[in-house]
Amino acid sequence: MEEYEEDGIFFKANKVKGMTVRNDTRVTQFILLGLSSNPDLRMVFFVMFLVMYLLTIAGNLLIMITIYIDYQLHTPMYFFLSNLSFIDLSYSTVTVPRALVNFLLPNIAISFRDCITQLFFLHFIGGAECFHLSLMAYDRYVAICNPLRYTTIMNRRVCLLLLMSTWVGGFIHAFGEAFPIAQLSFCGPNEINHFFCDGNSLSVLSCSSTINSEIADRVDTGILVIGCFLVLLISYGYIIVAILKIRSAEGKQKAFSTCASHLLVVSLFFGPIFFLYMRPPVTFIVDKPLAIFYTIITPFLNPFIYTLRNEKARKAMKKLGGWKLSSLNK
Repeated sequence: MEEYEEDGIFFKANKVKGMTVRNDTRVTQFILLGLSSNPDLRMVFFVMFLVMYLLTIAGNLLIMITIYIDYQLHTPMYFFLSNLSFIDLSYSTVTVPRALVNFLLPNIAISFRDCITQLFFLHFIGGAECFHLSLMAYDRYVAICNPLRYTTIMNRRVCLLLLMSTWVGGFIHAFGEAFPIAQLSFCGPNEINHFFCDGNSLSVLSCSSTINSEIADRVDTGILVIGCFLVLLISYGYIIVAILKIRSAEGKQKAFSTCASHLLVVSLFFGPIFFLYMRPPVTFIVDKPLAIFYTIITPFLNPFIYTLRNEKARKAMKKLGGWKLSSLNK
């Protein structure tokens, strides 16, 4: 019995009358094909992804630093916003750096273990963001519907427990997604038609039955997305009723302004997720553009959405900028 590896595929073969007969194959590496095989387009994508990733890092770090330094922003709302910035930064970091390398050096192999690891963290952070957006909706519900009891209900201990629950929920979701995929057999081909390791793209390459992994994916993602969406729907249902009861136009506008940014972020995040994961398991040509949207564009836009619509955050950032300038001048 001879064993050898060729282009990321591990072979076992027997010698029969001077001839090599392969009787077992196993994929050890995958090739991410990326977004295009055109060198000019790859360079355009590289520049675009790099600029957006750097701005994503800068924007989300600025929000986290500003909230940490400014004592006036030490409230549950901004505490959750700071953690959303950390999630967005982490979400992009899972996919973008390797995609940038692939744009410059196409057909770079990724090991089976690294591929499953990327898949796990993509769903881990993505699941945590789903729960976190629902948590932020609940926070707005308490602030608007129970303003007098807000600080009592959303105390520091409760906020920390709710935050931990989002990460635990994301971990459980990621395990339910990655473990069934890791149990599949891959015999070749080993080319993934995507710029990151996605469950659907991997399932297509499997040489074993994918029924169990597909059922696990639908159930796991369905529970996550539908559950979070119901929390969002119920929370904002109560919020709308409470806003309509406010008599002054100024009061209504102020209450709505605290929710507008969050509603926009929710729409940008859940829209592509609903289309990608709640449809029948068929590969569409729009999968890659939608994946770009929720892994790169949404984390890039979130800091601008929150800071442009939040006067308190803008003032804190200006104050931080003035403090830095005064420190440099001393």
